[in-house]
Amino acid sequence: MTPLFPVFSPHTLRTILSALALILVADSSHAAGWDIDQLMHGLAQTRSDRALFVEKKFIAILDRPVESSGELVYTAPDRLEKRTLKPKPESMTVDTGVLTIERGRQKHRLQLQDYPELAAFIDSIRGTLAGDRKALERNYRLSLDGTLERWTLELQPANEKMLAVIKRIRIAGARDAVRSIEIFQADGDRSLMLIEKAPSP
Repeated sequence: MTPLFPVFSPHTLRTILSALALILVADSSHAAGWDIDQLMHGLAQTRSDRALFVEKKFIAILDRPVESSGELVYTAPDRLEKRTLKPKPESMTVDTGVLTIERGRQKHRLQLQDYPELAAFIDSIRGTLAGDRKALERNYRLSLDGTLERWTLELQPANEKMLAVIKRIRIAGARDAVRSIEIFQADGDRSLMLIEKAPSP
């Protein structure tokens, strides 16, 4: 009769058990040391970066998501530029408290201090890229899940005004790289931005 499980010699069994023990110890020590502070420290090491993005907006009244693509340019500590190339050129730049939006020949500048909810939303992305936990916790409650190789940071608005606009923001990544940003709006709409590192010029 064929045994249900393979039969190992005592020596082989001891070797397997020792290897499993080492793996479990390594995993437990890694998990114990992995927290939001370590994530923020790793993200803060990036002083400048350029990435490509594809964004899909899921809107209840539309049958299909609205898709756009382009590039993101980040320069520490607080300059962030989103250049949409398709379907229509558009750029949004945040620098030292000013949001500049350009569409064709039109150009608008907004002082973020006059729009606190908008500022809080922008800081959710900019604060994550900068690894600035204090900036994030001014407006959000943070929770981290996963491992160094595959993590998810969830931002829950901490005040009623923000909750009336955004239900939560989910940012996922690997090590010190952000790979996606998903925004769940209070009205049920959501957007998902997938991010990948831009090729070297």
